[in-house]
Amino acid sequence: MTTQEQIFDNPTGWVQAHIKSYVESEGQKGHRWQGLPTLLLTTRGRKTDQLRRTALIYGQDEHRYLVVASNGGADSHPLWYLNLVANPEAEVQVGADKFVARARTATAEEKPTLWQVMSQIFPQYNTYKVKATKAGRDIPVIILEPLARIEGATDDSRI
Repeated sequence: MTTQEQIFDNPTGWVQAHIKSYVESEGQKGHRWQGLPTLLLTTRGRKTDQLRRTALIYGQDEHRYLVVASNGGADSHPLWYLNLVANPEAEVQVGADKFVARARTATAEEKPTLWQVMSQIFPQYNTYKVKATKAGRDIPVIILEPLARIEGATDDSRI
């Protein structure tokens, strides 16, 4: 990934507005969304090869970041998750901190503990889980492991 490439933001209006506020304020106005911690995740499109950015609620497990591919409990995975499966390297912004991370889906052994972390942050995930299970889908928890800082980031204590 290179920062010179055009990035296509999530097309959903309120998500796009959230991303814009996050980026323009260097994470000062977007890191917390409705009281919830959020990060920006930029993936490479598995079909288009274009950079795609979205905002997600996150949690932490030591130095790793956690996100949930809930898609509101729908019967299909969100596109950003499918992009990570195809290309697990992503750019992440947490507040003003920007870094490259490697993504992986939590194993069956890891997932219960990590799900608990995330459902404590956003209890609605439990409702989404019931809905997705009825539709035949297991909601993945994704672990983002920081690899390298992106030049210009401000907080090097995370990497």
